[in-house]
Amino acid sequence: MNVEELKRSLPVGYPYLLIDRVEERGEDRVVAKKCVTVNEPYFQGHFRPPYPSIMPGTMILEGMAQTAGLLLEEGKVAFLGAVERARFHRPVVPGDVLLFTAQVARRRGPVLRAEVRAEVDGKLVAEALVTLVVRDDVGKDR
Repeated sequence: MNVEELKRSLPVGYPYLLIDRVEERGEDRVVAKKCVTVNEPYFQGHFRPPYPSIMPGTMILEGMAQTAGLLLEEGKVAFLGAVERARFHRPVVPGDVLLFTAQVARRRGPVLRAEVRAEVDGKLVAEALVTLVVRDDVGKDR
């Protein structure tokens, strides 16, 4: 999937879309890529000089959750219900290429739990267990 296909599949747009390309997409596993550049809007205020630009952990988690969202059926919208066992192992900086992997841990009704990982150059930078809740009534009057 390229970025235009991603915009149609995920309910987020710039600057919140944190996936540039999908490398692999199956029923139970998705691998996606994010090229981190110094032009990302969050670098303007995350850490001030003399500290280096470090990608916020919340943005890494969001990219992992978006990758997990691609495990849903086409046209389904889900919201982040929980994040468990989140661990950050090393910083992510401009020039890094993040590889997000999401693997289904369990599907039950409208709930999807996925084990997600983020790696740079084959080294683990973050991992978590995310829970997504599918909502069919988004944008409809209740």
